[in-house]
Amino acid sequence: MFKNKQRIYWYLQLFGWLAYIILAGILYKVTGKELNKDLIGTLAAAYIGGIGSSHLYRMAIKQWGWAKFGILKLIPRVILGSAVFAIIFEISFYVLSSLLIDGSFNWSMVDVFTEWLNWSILFLFWSLIYFSFHFFERYKDEEIKNLRWEASKNEIELNKLKSQLNPHFIFNSMNIIRALIDEDPNKAKKSITQLSHILRKTLQMGERRTVSLDEELKVVMDYIALEKARFEERLQCESHIDPKSGSFQVPALMVQTLVENGIKHGVSQLPEGGLLSLTTRIENDELHILITNSGQIKAANSKDPGFGLLNTKQRLQLLYGNAAKLELYNRDTETVVTEVTIPRLQN
Repeated sequence: MFKNKQRIYWYLQLFGWLAYIILAGILYKVTGKELNKDLIGTLAAAYIGGIGSSHLYRMAIKQWGWAKFGILKLIPRVILGSAVFAIIFEISFYVLSSLLIDGSFNWSMVDVFTEWLNWSILFLFWSLIYFSFHFFERYKDEEIKNLRWEASKNEIELNKLKSQLNPHFIFNSMNIIRALIDEDPNKAKKSITQLSHILRKTLQMGERRTVSLDEELKVVMDYIALEKARFEERLQCESHIDPKSGSFQVPALMVQTLVENGIKHGVSQLPEGGLLSLTTRIENDELHILITNSGQIKAANSKDPGFGLLNTKQRLQLLYGNAAKLELYNRDTETVVTEVTIPRLQN
């Protein structure tokens, strides 16, 4: 990176001063001056002197750390620096001219002062280009640093949410088994086996931020089996899974959390039980997950969506930003719909 910056700097120096000399030669030609040995020598002296003095100026800028200053602190320094190095340029120009051109120069104080002003303006322009490049580079570095910090913060937040979700899921599953121990010990044993399968699968998911929908659905089906052991005929389940949706990446345990929410706050609240349906479809390269359950969202509960929904909304926001959506609404007087829309993650 350092070598590339050095190379860019020297390219800009060589070609920038060359462009200035060519422009000066054209202006001389326009004013009627002949392109003779003296004029060529003058332009060559300006080219060599310009590169040398501007490079000294850059060394001074780096030595004094001007690139780190803000604009208000930088302006007076740049004006002073341009004036001082315009003098150095003028001296080097006359020395080089005397070496490259036969004869002596006839000059007056007015000519020297006028040329010094011209060189000062030239160095101000050089400073503008130099510091603009540095300000742009510093802005890019800050932007990259902010993006890395934001990504790190998001990763920490995601891990925090996952760490909250895992014990929440385990405790709820253990409560299901506890309820079965007295009612049906054999079912309780079978449920413990199902829970061990679920835990094994969640451990296999490891620290991944997302899993395929196929992997997620395996956990969901085991969880539904646990709940059916508890509620028996009171919980009816059906699924309509688009085969093409299995490869979509979703946050781990997201669908399970929403299914759990539908059973806990919907079906289980009804004396006669109800139906829970899970549907997936793909539209415009987006995954739509619909979980419908018997029940109603009560006005008193609409302002407090519960831990599972809040957790899911936060994780979706961190992973997909505004490209993902989660909606919870009453479809009719007997059915609640939880709808999630997720874009396809680009590798």
